[in-house]
Amino acid sequence: MAQRVARRKFTVEEYHRLAEAEILGEDDRVELIEGEIVEMSPVGSRHATCVRRLNRLFSRRVGEAALVDVQNPIRLGPHSEPQPDLALLRPRADDYAAAHPGPEDVLLLVEVAETSADYDRQVKLPLYARWGIQEVWLVDLDQGCLEVHRDPSPEGYRDVQVVRRGEGIAPAAFPDLEVRAEDVLGPAAGGSAPRES
Repeated sequence: MAQRVARRKFTVEEYHRLAEAEILGEDDRVELIEGEIVEMSPVGSRHATCVRRLNRLFSRRVGEAALVDVQNPIRLGPHSEPQPDLALLRPRADDYAAAHPGPEDVLLLVEVAETSADYDRQVKLPLYARWGIQEVWLVDLDQGCLEVHRDPSPEGYRDVQVVRRGEGIAPAAFPDLEVRAEDVLGPAAGGSAPRES
């Protein structure tokens, strides 16, 4: 008879204690997903550049209406603390010093995928939907598009749009803030630089 292997799930508190005990170091690229400590993909230059573009674009255009947060934790219940590439958060006087933001604080999450698109679609996006995060953008660098996921449900996002170069989309929380796909993706091979906003 085959022996079953039990997996031990970590809580967010235990995960933090591992960092405090220096079992997990500051430079370890990990996040807690449904009780499992998951190593994040290395950040390639295209990925880093895309995050910089997003940070610059949203920082300039949302002003004081949202806090632009880059690669910081979002607390999703007792067993998950992912670190999306970018989040637009509801402004708070303490800038979330008292605790990491939760799903109710998120106006928009953005994940940038250079090598992790399948993992993001199969694991992270369903997790975000289960926790009621209203809108998530997946920037698929290999496919050259933005996937806009809205209308969360326990089974996943019910509304998915694909936005390609030459097209634009506005976050639901900021309907007047149109973002062109090329402003996020950068120029196509041999193309010109993205326009400034």
